[in-house]
Amino acid sequence: RVKMSTEEIPVCPVKLGENFCLYFDELECDALCKEKTLHRVLRNVDSQLLVVRPDLNVAAFEDVTDQEMQSGKGMIFSIHCYKTTTPLAGMPVAFSVQVEDKSYYMCCERERGETIVRFKEGEVPKDIPGESNIIFFKKTFTSCCSKAFKFEYSMERGMFLAFEEEGYLRKLILKKLSKDEVDETMKMSL
Repeated sequence: RVKMSTEEIPVCPVKLGENFCLYFDELECDALCKEKTLHRVLRNVDSQLLVVRPDLNVAAFEDVTDQEMQSGKGMIFSIHCYKTTTPLAGMPVAFSVQVEDKSYYMCCERERGETIVRFKEGEVPKDIPGESNIIFFKKTFTSCCSKAFKFEYSMERGMFLAFEEEGYLRKLILKKLSKDEVDETMKMSL
């Protein structure tokens, strides 16, 4: 025997449309609401820390000394976790970081036909009414590696935060991942 719930869910039918379809009013729309904030460093597969340098307009993974780590400038990220009204693959998160007395948030922008990761001065919003260029879906890196993660850009499925070597830098980028591929440049630990 299965017990049925007695919880009532109020809905308001607006009209009966063609083919007897009901249209409803006052339903909750897709939205994101900030639930909690974690403060962490982001490490790549080589244990380098992600460091944001707004003056140089760059975010890169670097070897960091203990003394530099204690200063924390541009290294300790606020990871803003959001609740959502729709079931999605992975937890929606946004990233921000303090550099000196200013706060910067991570976002993605289209530039010359490709999507670029940027850090802009400002705060992460408490509520996001719809799609946003600051949201990433936090997913476990692999099923056997539950302490490492990958972050998928919410507005371009299959695009993940990763690093790419550019000269002596390991710059933070967005990278396309094929369905069955495992790419170590996307592996991050908190």
